[in-house]
Amino acid sequence: MKLKKNDTVLIIAGKDKGKSGKIVKIDHEKQRVIVQGANMVKKTMRKKSAQDKGGIVELEAPIHVSNVAYMTGKGQTSKIGYKFDESGKKVRYAKKTGEVI
Repeated sequence: MKLKKNDTVLIIAGKDKGKSGKIVKIDHEKQRVIVQGANMVKKTMRKKSAQDKGGIVELEAPIHVSNVAYMTGKGQTSKIGYKFDESGKKVRYAKKTGEVI
C-alpha cells in the first residue's frame, strides 16, 4: 500500500464522495483506511466504568483503499510512485506533478 498515515486523501466513491481528510489509521490486511471526519457511522457503546458514559457514539468507519486518492499540496489528486533520489534513497513521489512526498 502506497498511502501512509497523515496523508491527505480525497474520497472518490461512496456516500462521502468529494470529501477530503487525513488518514488516521491503516489496516494493511483488509486494505482499508480510516479518514478523519469521513464515513461517519453511529455505534452503541456500553458503559465500561462508573464514570464512563455509554450510549450512541459517532465514529469514522473504514474505507477501502481503492475508493480514496492521494491529494497533492495544490489540491490535485495523483497516483503515487517510488523513485531513487540523488543520494540513492528511495522516496515516494506524486506521478502527476513529480513532487517528492
